[in-house]
Amino acid sequence: MELIVDLHIHSHFSRATSKEMNIASLYRWGKIKGINVIGTGDFTHPLWYKELMDKLEPAEPGLFRLKEEYAKEQDDQLPEILKGKLIRFILTVEISNIYSKNNQVRKLHNVLIAPSFQAVAEINDRLSKIGNLKADGRPILGLDSKELLRISMETNPDNFFIPAHIWTPWFSMFGSKSGFNAIEEAFEELSPAIKAVETGLSSDPYMNWRINELQNVTLVSNSDAHSPWKLGREANTLDCKLSYYEIINAIKKGDERFIGTIEFYPEEGKYHYDGHRVCKFRCNPEKTKDLKGICPKCGKPLVVGVQSRVSELSDNPFDYRPKTYKKVEYIIPLPEILSELRGVKNPQSKTINSMYEEMYSKLGDEFSILRIVPIEEIRTAGFSAIAEGISRMRQGKVTVEPGYDGIYGVIRVFEEGGTERITGQQKLL
Repeated sequence: MELIVDLHIHSHFSRATSKEMNIASLYRWGKIKGINVIGTGDFTHPLWYKELMDKLEPAEPGLFRLKEEYAKEQDDQLPEILKGKLIRFILTVEISNIYSKNNQVRKLHNVLIAPSFQAVAEINDRLSKIGNLKADGRPILGLDSKELLRISMETNPDNFFIPAHIWTPWFSMFGSKSGFNAIEEAFEELSPAIKAVETGLSSDPYMNWRINELQNVTLVSNSDAHSPWKLGREANTLDCKLSYYEIINAIKKGDERFIGTIEFYPEEGKYHYDGHRVCKFRCNPEKTKDLKGICPKCGKPLVVGVQSRVSELSDNPFDYRPKTYKKVEYIIPLPEILSELRGVKNPQSKTINSMYEEMYSKLGDEFSILRIVPIEEIRTAGFSAIAEGISRMRQGKVTVEPGYDGIYGVIRVFEEGGTERITGQQKLL
């Protein structure tokens, strides 16, 4: 069966997250989005751990379901078309590792995945002796990432470790500000245990395949969601049995069970290009070289983004493709298409939420609308203008303004004046 899996998210106990990031709300939003398996995030936080223990129960091996009393309460808020959607949870956490190695401060984020609450309890026991797990859902530990990997392996051989958003400038394995130049530099003799890496929002598999060593690991994509409506902005597609062990083994081996990834356009990521947000200046890697890394407006160093960093470490040219590779699908979140169509800046506005709810109530979950539902069916349901936008997205007919220095990029599916033309036609009809 095809599974859509989003492993990396956060709870309401992490900094800068929505209060709606509770386990019951995640269940409801998982159905709206069309995700089958959702990471819990933050399992090291004592209060979140307790909430998970109280409200989840074992389902298939290594997976959990929301208890019936809480599930019914959420299903009562959903349209009939979504109520039967399957939702399972998998126990996950992101750890922020800040430490010194080779005379340089390193800041890496890593995701741990565990098959049981017992495995989580053992991890938490070890990590509580190193740092304060109560301070944040994503704890900051003065611990070498290699040692975190060792703890993961020692506490339970079925635990799984993934370096997170590996290109983010400040907090990642290959980050331009505090990272390394190779997996082995970071994890040394334990490097063979790294079977997968997370590409992050500002890069995609095509960029990562330019690095030879990344052709030997599975490239996963996850949302890193801090609010429910950000769930599934990136995700993984698998064809396997509903089981922790099947899912993890499919990722580890990268075999035919791992179909591929659903991707944010990397240009929309907030660190794709180089730039300086204070000066509202951005540029591509070639321009950065010409400028010698200095902002032409203020004379301070530019923040080097993901595309430049990939080029710096690459073994292959920009248009390189390996002989065999996994499926890559690009999506634009449905509320963003709706907000572009209506000329509304905030995709979470009441106007857009009302349109969004009307669409999933008639046509099903968001991923189905974006990926599967025939365009003609979307039109006949009364959404002809939106159908045009989704059709353009599926064909890759988009325009981009790349993100830089912490500012998200902009992806548009309509050409200039296109929304007025399409909505005008719709009114005539």
